[in-house]
Amino acid sequence: MKKNPLEIQHLTAADFRQSPFEKVILPLGSLESHGGHLPFGTDALTAYLVALDIAARLPKTAVLPPLNYGVSEHYRDFSFTVSVQFETQIAFIRDILESVYREGIRKVFIMNGHDGNIASIEVASRSAKVAHPDFKIVSLDAWWMMVGELLPKDFFAVWNGLGHGGEGETSICLELFPELCDVSKAAGVVPRLPRHLDVKWLFKELTHTGTTGDPTQGTREKGRKMREVLVEAMVKALAELDRNGWDYRSPEVARQG
Repeated sequence: MKKNPLEIQHLTAADFRQSPFEKVILPLGSLESHGGHLPFGTDALTAYLVALDIAARLPKTAVLPPLNYGVSEHYRDFSFTVSVQFETQIAFIRDILESVYREGIRKVFIMNGHDGNIASIEVASRSAKVAHPDFKIVSLDAWWMMVGELLPKDFFAVWNGLGHGGEGETSICLELFPELCDVSKAAGVVPRLPRHLDVKWLFKELTHTGTTGDPTQGTREKGRKMREVLVEAMVKALAELDRNGWDYRSPEVARQG
């Protein structure tokens, strides 16, 4: 195995003393079905590989090992799903944040790859922030929603690229780990959901294939562009925080000290 200085799990105590990092990226994923064409570990793999792309372009930044399990009970009717409870996920994220803080790191970026983790991220990170006011925690909760805002309106063919294992996710997987994908087995359903409402669905209510959206429209070329704009946006945002010393307070508040 080749040592990667961006991966904390590859480093030694001597490495850390010689070249300490100041901020970390925590990738979060899941282990669950993504249809017949994408691997079970899609969410964690995507979050981790994108996190490495981002870290490579920022000074004194390193990537924690990905959390490969998430809250996936709503996908359990499609194998192979391994899920944890909300309480477990919240405790795990909070414990990781507490450990990072104890090690002297005050800046954390959470790169999330799975919808079921969003509530846990909110609870755990808010709790850590209240406990340690000098802790700076930011997160990208739903990259699959944000990336559509960064691309031309006609970039995706179906449903703005959305869907579990749909056009967008299939595309970025073909870019990041094509050897694990088999688009010949891709089949999805575009669900009919009410506008403006967040439906608390079970996935079997939306699709019979284990996939929503239209994965047959996914291409590696689309994935390459998605990767480019996603990484660029996150590097730009984090670099701006670095320039400002991660002081995101309103000017009026900052003047008061």
